[in-house]
Amino acid sequence: MPLYQPRHNLADGTLCSEGDAMTLLRPGSGWIEVITGPMFSGKSEELIRRLRRAAIARLRLQVFKPALDDRYAKKEIVSHSRWRIPSVAIEGSEEVLEKLDPRTEVVGIDEAQFLDEKLPGVCSHLADLGKRVIVAGLDMDYRGVPFGPMPELLAIAEQVQKITAICARCGAPASYTQRLVPSRERVVVGAEDVYEARCRRCHEPEGAVAVENPWLFEPVEENGEGDALG
Repeated sequence: MPLYQPRHNLADGTLCSEGDAMTLLRPGSGWIEVITGPMFSGKSEELIRRLRRAAIARLRLQVFKPALDDRYAKKEIVSHSRWRIPSVAIEGSEEVLEKLDPRTEVVGIDEAQFLDEKLPGVCSHLADLGKRVIVAGLDMDYRGVPFGPMPELLAIAEQVQKITAICARCGAPASYTQRLVPSRERVVVGAEDVYEARCRRCHEPEGAVAVENPWLFEPVEENGEGDALG
């Protein structure tokens, strides 16, 4: 069997390009995948989806998240749509190496922006050991400033997926996270009550407040047949 084939699957069924396949499908090779974007874009869902596929492929998994993120559960990664997968809470990046089972083949890390600056080195070391490392996290904070270790992770990863949400003001593709509560702290853990997704035009870096009717442009109404009303 050849070491690689154009546009074929990884061990868990994930498609990769012809160039990536040469690197990623060599037996024993490791790599880093980063899933990024604003809040409410589906980063955790995509992470969970990839981990579930790896589990179906009978690969050994270990999943980690910052202990700081206890919004929905302390020992699970939980998406905003309530997809969930068991995880281990850690205080710092090096705990991943301390708690790593040598037999583990796939390592998942969620909310990477909350971890320390040692995370890129930890992920590189795991990849050098032959592990598939899947990391999800915000690329920017509420001001639109690159967040924590994410910029370096994006630079060293073999595969990056940047996904968008829907702007809560106008419905356009959103790449920014809007904070809705008054605070100058960089990290304020919260969900729909604290943040919403915004496009570049609607984003207010200094913060905004939630309003009853947040739409900049009123959504188009539709009749019973699905046609827009003029």
